Amino acid sequence: QVKELVLDNCRSDDGKIVGLSSDFENLEFLSMININLLSVSNLPKLNKLRKLELSDNRVSGGLEVLAERTPNLTHLNLSGNKIKDINTLEPLKKLPNLHSLDLFNCEVTMLINYRESVFTLLPQLSYVDGFDADDQEAPDSDPEADGDGLEDEYENGEDDLDEEVIDDEEDEDDDLEGEEEEDGVDDEEEDEEEDGEEDEEDEADDDLPRGEKRKRNLEDEGEEDPEDEEDDEDD
Repeated sequence: QVKELVLDNCRSDDGKIVGLSSDFENLEFLSMININLLSVSNLPKLNKLRKLELSDNRVSGGLEVLAERTPNLTHLNLSGNKIKDINTLEPLKKLPNLHSLDLFNCEVTMLINYRESVFTLLPQLSYVDGFDADDQEAPDSDPEADGDGLEDEYENGEDDLDEEVIDDEEDEDDDLEGEEEEDGVDDEEEDEEEDGEEDEEDEADDDLPRGEKRKRNLEDEGEEDPEDEEDDEDD
């Protein structure tokens, strides 16, 4: 029931695949990167295989086996192999569902207009090395690799910071308003207390005899009572 099998960096035996048999008939994805593979002639019959990764090996030809053993293949990666000529790829015509082919770091990529030649040779292809015939990138590229995800996080982070700054400023304004209100209340209470003290003094003065009240007022103003002056003159 295995649908995906990764054998990357597992060295093959004399360029042959050991242990991979038709028992893996349900395989849909098979990766054999950098296993020193010389040929695909020993691939078992894998009718359900869709994606085959063979990059960084030593395959130079014999691709006709793929049409026989993996007839429903849609993605084939031959990057870093010994593919030198466009004609070496001709057997891939027999893979009608082949949608994407990668040939990075193969000698064939050094040929003039090699991508146009590959599209002409294999018209069923939509992408060669991740781009279509109009040099448009395949839509299934990873958005995080392009940095889109980071930019969004950064923008969201800026928005969050702005909101926090606004909230802090509002809190400070509220605190200042509260302090001003408290100061206003304290000032009013002090004024009321002073007024109350003055009223008590006035009431106490009202209770004094008329002469004593007048004398007290003069003392407050720094003047002497004329009657006291007359008494001094008589003495």
